[in-house]
Amino acid sequence: MFWGNKAAQASEPDLARTDSSKNDPSASASQASGTAWLAGHLHHLTTEQEQSLEEFKKVCAERKYYTPAGENGPASHGDATMLRFLRARKFDVEGAWAQFKDTEDWRKDNAIDALYENIGVDSYEAARRMYPQWTGRRDRRGIPVYVFEIRHLDNKAVAAYNSTMTKGTPETHKSSTVPARLLNLFALYENLLQFVMPLCSALQRPNPETPIVTSTNIVDVSGVGLKQFWNLKSHMQDASVLATAHYPETLDRIFIIGAPSFFPTVWSWIKRWFDPGTTSKIFILSAAEVEPTLTAFMEPSSIPKQYGGELEWTWGDMPNVDDAGRELLQGIEQPLGEGQTRKDILKGPVLFRGDHLEVLGTVDGKERRETIPVPKTQASEAETKPVESVEAPAAANTEKTDDEKAVDNMAVKVNQLSVDETPAA
Repeated sequence: MFWGNKAAQASEPDLARTDSSKNDPSASASQASGTAWLAGHLHHLTTEQEQSLEEFKKVCAERKYYTPAGENGPASHGDATMLRFLRARKFDVEGAWAQFKDTEDWRKDNAIDALYENIGVDSYEAARRMYPQWTGRRDRRGIPVYVFEIRHLDNKAVAAYNSTMTKGTPETHKSSTVPARLLNLFALYENLLQFVMPLCSALQRPNPETPIVTSTNIVDVSGVGLKQFWNLKSHMQDASVLATAHYPETLDRIFIIGAPSFFPTVWSWIKRWFDPGTTSKIFILSAAEVEPTLTAFMEPSSIPKQYGGELEWTWGDMPNVDDAGRELLQGIEQPLGEGQTRKDILKGPVLFRGDHLEVLGTVDGKERRETIPVPKTQASEAETKPVESVEAPAAANTEKTDDEKAVDNMAVKVNQLSVDETPAA
């Protein structure tokens, strides 16, 4: 989410690309099925990677930054989290340790947990409208889908946001030297890690043994002028720098759509703003490529209508969660408002803890604290059953599901499209 991170590991099988194919949507679509993308993830580790994980945890424990599971409770950090730092550093233990330590120190110095617990709901909602938004849906692998429509971030919107964002700064952070815009951004990343990802991990998907730790992004640049792109440089870089340093390996890929005729100029800027690991995950789609490429990755019901799908969702909407997700979130569904045809979920910071939800944040300076049980469903109970570790990413069962066959067929169609590095207007 939010434009990606520097430490992206381009060496994983589904990310390894030559210069000529790294922005090739057909190459991306051909990876929508199969299990190659799971390489280096939990339960899909090689023997050497398993050893690196154990060594990494041991190093972090010896240096008092990690507590293993024991009589006093679960481990301080899940294996999926530890693996994000290892993948970011290509399983170099000392490199992962350096970034992990920096992140833990940063979290402590900025009281990130307290920030997410106490941020004003109105301030949080204002920030949500300035960055990629979760549609409430997932791609075919179960990864959450975010949309970023840049045209809405004009000078007026940015100025209005900047003038009011300090109002929701928690009392715990009033004396912080960190700009309020960054504090709000921190809270959005925490929502990704502590609400969206664990919720998506609890839902039915092709590989339930592996937690969801990344996001898929649709970035719509239609209707954006050259000057607006330039004015948003620092806004987008804030997110990229944060992900680079403290939220590694949380981006799967970005699909850029609606690129104007001058976009090659903007693309030359972006290549300089962001690291090669991030730009290798960005795919620029022509108008003809949008629907088939997105459909290769997502069910039509998970693609917003404006991009050729069936999903009723527009910029600024709260997530339109599917029926399976609504079963788990029914405790935070809100009453229908005037003219609404579906219930929104509660605004503001929420934690998803598997068996319960924690409602956080402040409203008019007053804390809101509520714990809401998550209903047990057959699907969620099945997803929480323990799965034995898999040493290697190669799957023994090569029989494909109907969904995978459908994705393969769509990938073939996308491969037949002409690929042009220069995006269509």
